[in-house]
Amino acid sequence: MPAKGWIEVNELFCKGCELCVSACPPKVLELENEKLTPKGYHPVHLKAEGCTGCAICALVCPEAALTIYRETPVKAVQATAQAVV
Repeated sequence: MPAKGWIEVNELFCKGCELCVSACPPKVLELENEKLTPKGYHPVHLKAEGCTGCAICALVCPEAALTIYRETPVKAVQATAQAVV
């Protein structure tokens, strides 16, 4: 089971440049055309499941508007815990 990720967008910083959309390997980001940020830009959002939490989008964001979270599968965590004991 692959890792599952998700993003949080700080809409005060996102200027809708689409660099993150282009850089996303699973292609699950898009601009939200029905919404505007306080500065008048269309913010980015997850359009579908499939985010792996790789954080490439956050690395290319010139405004540091993205926070990436990654959920590790439970079996991997249990295996690591058993190896430590």
